[in-house]
Amino acid sequence: MYEALPVATVRTQVTVPLEFPDGFATTARVFTFDGLVDGREHLAFGLGDWAGALDRQHTEGPVPLVRPHSECLTGDVFGSQRCDCGPQLREGVERIAAAGGFLLYLRQEGRGIGLYAKLDAYALQDAGLDTYEANVALGHGEDERDYSAAAQMLATLGVERVALLTNNPDKAEQLGELGLVVTECVPTGVFLSPANADYLAAKASRAARASDLPFVR
Repeated sequence: MYEALPVATVRTQVTVPLEFPDGFATTARVFTFDGLVDGREHLAFGLGDWAGALDRQHTEGPVPLVRPHSECLTGDVFGSQRCDCGPQLREGVERIAAAGGFLLYLRQEGRGIGLYAKLDAYALQDAGLDTYEANVALGHGEDERDYSAAAQMLATLGVERVALLTNNPDKAEQLGELGLVVTECVPTGVFLSPANADYLAAKASRAARASDLPFVR
């Protein structure tokens, strides 16, 4: 497995209590890494019975539930309603804590284009472009995220088989090509608000992401 990737190592691991604004609280084992291919400071949060989930992946028991979550400062920290990132993060932590597994917090703001460029894209969206068109207008790809570091992190933690908590088949495809066995994709919820309706509709208009907005055809 993961033969094309260099070996990463755990740099630090520490237990961190987590609490969300709605009062949901849990505890995570947070891992940092050395040797990740992109040199970024990604984190892995071990939630629930993550150690037991690692053991069960080699038996008939449920495999670890894993969500690769791309950083969104505006949504995750400041509660921006322009996207659904904050609610997806909150949902992911609770569901993984219940099942046992890992949330990978990946420093890939704006689908990989960075925070400032993401805000530039917001300005273009206000002028009428959708979230993908705005990235392209700025000279970027529609989605520049690469999950090589995520695969390294999972390999370092001993993860070989996962149920992937995502609506995005590109995550499963990339991780599968990098050697991870994805047993299933578990869909996330739909977190629709007046402020993010156009954003979700743009994702749903891509056939691969239709589950983001079931009522959009």
